[in-house]
Amino acid sequence: MRMLLVIAFRNLVQARRRTALIATALAIVTMVMTLLLSLSQGLSETLLVSGTTLSSGHVNVGGFYKMSPRDASPIINDEAKLTQLINDNVKGVDYVVGRLRGWAKAVSPKGSVQVGITGLDLNREPTFAQRLQVVAGDVQSLRELNTAIIFEAQAKRLEVGVGDVVTLSFEAFTGQRDTGEVRVGAIAKDMGFMSGWSLFVSNDSLRTMYRIKSDVTGALHVYLKDVGQSAAVLEQLQGVFKNAGYTLMDHEGAPFWMKFERVGSEDWTGLRLDLTTWDEELAFLQWVVTGLDMIAFFLAAILMVIIGIGFMNTMWIAVRERTPEIGTMRAIGMRRRKVLVLFLLEATMLGLIATGIGALLGGLVGVTLDHAQIRVPYEAAQAVLMSDVLHLSVKPALLIKSVLGFTFITALAALWPALRAARMRPVTAIGHVS
Repeated sequence: MRMLLVIAFRNLVQARRRTALIATALAIVTMVMTLLLSLSQGLSETLLVSGTTLSSGHVNVGGFYKMSPRDASPIINDEAKLTQLINDNVKGVDYVVGRLRGWAKAVSPKGSVQVGITGLDLNREPTFAQRLQVVAGDVQSLRELNTAIIFEAQAKRLEVGVGDVVTLSFEAFTGQRDTGEVRVGAIAKDMGFMSGWSLFVSNDSLRTMYRIKSDVTGALHVYLKDVGQSAAVLEQLQGVFKNAGYTLMDHEGAPFWMKFERVGSEDWTGLRLDLTTWDEELAFLQWVVTGLDMIAFFLAAILMVIIGIGFMNTMWIAVRERTPEIGTMRAIGMRRRKVLVLFLLEATMLGLIATGIGALLGGLVGVTLDHAQIRVPYEAAQAVLMSDVLHLSVKPALLIKSVLGFTFITALAALWPALRAARMRPVTAIGHVS
């Protein structure tokens, strides 16, 4: 095998012009694929950070309370008891917080916008202030009653600044229309599509507006040390709450606001818990990641076909040019299997070196672009990318995946020419004139 490796390497060096051309093509294709995968990974990470900051925990314990069969309020009681059950029965919990939630029309003297109101407690959410990028005001102002944090796009539509008053028109859980006023305490940088309808106040402010008790919350957001355990923790909590005597809704992997119609049509009253994971709460945005992955897959398929055909033609040329050499090797005792292995080694070696260089270049370019914090100029693109800056996440697994994938394609493309070379008769091959 060592001798075959030496011969394969020398053959690549001897045909250096052809080797350089096909290697350059392979490196460019691998680099493009690496950048696409890095962009997709970056988008997934941005979606996770934005979603778990604005509207979801890694696991969510929410539900609906129905005073009559046709009413449905997205609230749960026994916040302290449910929190204790989670902490006592689930390992790997980082922290658990309760967030109230509601809907309102935010109105200023110069504009209006529909918003989802989220009530939170800064003392219990250590990462919230760190994840927001405030452009005006102070996040800590949220500790004050009737003070709100809004985002840049909302401030632009409402034409308000820090210190201005915004009126919230909402429907209370009793079904009556009501209004409340909040002062803008801070304006944060947009976090993609979701921040366009997110408005934050303190839990105490929202309880006062909706006139609800202190043990009532909208949902418990469970943040885990390992987000990959979300599905397992959800399944575990379903058993924990059932054993504790709570009634659970049939599991549906969708955000809570998409369940109002179904819940309103069901004939039951009282409280039912509804458990979801972060990706289920953000399912309506997963199309962005899925779409980008499909584009990457489609382009990869096209590139693989082009590279495969081009590489196969290159190997056919190599076999034709070296037919007398093949005949000589067969005449002095080299078996067909070794001839086959020799050509496959050449293809694999070339593919591995070229794709390795391409993956490293793609990773270097991806890291450079990510650190450059390139601003996305168009609002539509910002909404899709969940950020106003381009984020690429270069992971070693992505580089390895690109290298192995395209190396396999080169080896596969060389298989048929290698088989034809191995089947040549020594006498015929020696007398061949290319």
